[in-house]
Amino acid sequence: MKSISRIFVAALVFSTAAASVAMAQDVPGHPRVNEVNQREDNQQNRINNGVANGTMNAKQAARDEKRDANIAKRESNDEAKHNGHLTKKEQNNLNRAENRNSRDIRRQKH
Repeated sequence: MKSISRIFVAALVFSTAAASVAMAQDVPGHPRVNEVNQREDNQQNRINNGVANGTMNAKQAARDEKRDANIAKRESNDEAKHNGHLTKKEQNNLNRAENRNSRDIRRQKH
């Protein structure tokens, strides 16, 4: 039980840090970046709601958070290559990854 609590707390701390980083990356006038960041925020909220209402356990939440962190890291790397912008191809790749993660979150919650 203690290990599950530690995982949950670690996931919650990590998600808060990831969400604050994602919010800091919003650049007015860059819809591709803002769209990807909004999707990350929405999925983070879905994970938090799933844990809060008991439809997801801490292990599932931690796995989904890790996937979201990977997507956010890929986004940051792509933005660094293009002075804070995303190409259409990069946006499509990130959206595909977000779609996979979104489906997994839905399956776990139902």
